[in-house]
Amino acid sequence: MKGDRVEIVVDAGDTTRTYEVIATRAGRRVETAVRRGVVEVSEVTRNGTVVRTARFMSTRVLALVEQPVPREVEQAG
Repeated sequence: MKGDRVEIVVDAGDTTRTYEVIATRAGRRVETAVRRGVVEVSEVTRNGTVVRTARFMSTRVLALVEQPVPREVEQAG
């Protein structure tokens, strides 16, 4: 959903760097996966097409923070 966001904090030697992957359009979402020592964060369309991907070595990732957009709760009447 537009506004979904993942922040990645990475050890860059003498400092840390923060990266963000944000769902930029309506209907897109951000997915994370850890495979073979690599953390992948991807922006994905409704039908599953990957728009862009950020990859980081898992040994360098200090924090991975998923921040979904608050969804409105429908009230049954």
